[in-house]
Amino acid sequence: MDYLSPTYFFDFESEEIQAIVSEFKDASLSQKEIAIALYTKVRDHWRYDPYNLSFNKEKYRASEIAKRSKGHCVDKSIILIACLRAMGIPARMHLAKVKNHIAVDRLIEKFGSNELTPHGMVDAFIENKWLKLSPTFNTSLCEMLHVAPLDFDGENDAVLQAFNKEGTQFMEYLEDYGHFEDVPVAFMAQNAREHYPKIFDNGTNQTEFQL
Repeated sequence: MDYLSPTYFFDFESEEIQAIVSEFKDASLSQKEIAIALYTKVRDHWRYDPYNLSFNKEKYRASEIAKRSKGHCVDKSIILIACLRAMGIPARMHLAKVKNHIAVDRLIEKFGSNELTPHGMVDAFIENKWLKLSPTFNTSLCEMLHVAPLDFDGENDAVLQAFNKEGTQFMEYLEDYGHFEDVPVAFMAQNAREHYPKIFDNGTNQTEFQL
């Protein structure tokens, strides 16, 4: 599999992605240092928003996501993958199903569930090993939820926080869908239809949702 080349979705040769990575094109930086810096930038620059869903493939191009100020976990993972590939670091999409245990009232109201699926994260190949990165929750949101921001040290997986600062369960991984070379829009749409019938049971073929 090729986890370094540009694709329709990971269009890192675009002006938008090149502008993001330009500050990291420093020969003194190691791949690990670049990966940490890009992870932190993506985590905090794009505000997390799970309530704007689209299954139009144009909305999942990294260059298009870069123009927005917020995005959900898949959006933020696409940006990070594109940036990592732009810097010569192999990266791929990884999907899972997770369960949110904190501040779930709106989730349940909108989705009919506090399970989030598909949850997007990143597999990055750094110093001869694959690591999982979840740049989902920006620091300001973590502070609001009393959860420590999820940092990445370049050596260990950075997966969603299991507990908040008080020891209350926060995020729980329920199912692992594995990794993908590109963005599997058809799989994501079918997965969402199966898990969120409340959204789709409106008799239309709607592909855009602002919840």
